[in-house]
Amino acid sequence: MKIRTGIGYDVHQFAEGRKCILGGVDIPHSVGLLGHSDADVLCHAIADAILGALGLPDIGYYFPPHDDSIEGICSLDILKKCKELADEKGADLQNVDSALVAEAPKILPHLSEMKANIANALNLEPEDIGIKATTNETMGFVGRNEGIAAMATCCLIIQKS
Repeated sequence: MKIRTGIGYDVHQFAEGRKCILGGVDIPHSVGLLGHSDADVLCHAIADAILGALGLPDIGYYFPPHDDSIEGICSLDILKKCKELADEKGADLQNVDSALVAEAPKILPHLSEMKANIANALNLEPEDIGIKATTNETMGFVGRNEGIAAMATCCLIIQKS
């Protein structure tokens, strides 16, 4: 048995005419996030944390931005793929912890739904999903309201030797 951890980080810039999807929730906001998929920065950071814990390539390897067949893909489906990869390696995902860094929109009103969505995609319980939100105290691209950053960690246990 091996206990493994992974870390993920992602950023997406704001763009007019796009939805602001975080944790699979369409959050009302004046702008959305730009990306090849639904640009769910939170799910992308979580995906990279899981892939890293498994010792696999990052999200761009499995979901390349030049692949037109996955344009607009729901990032919860990306998490489901990461769960499948974990299952193939005999890994039991234990928990995810994450942080969103944004000046806006407000995250707290959507937290329960975000946790439920992510837990469902990863076959975990909502209490196994940590999501925190903070600002960048008006510094940098996040502080200037140009986009959102997310960080995530996960813990998994690999049963196979």
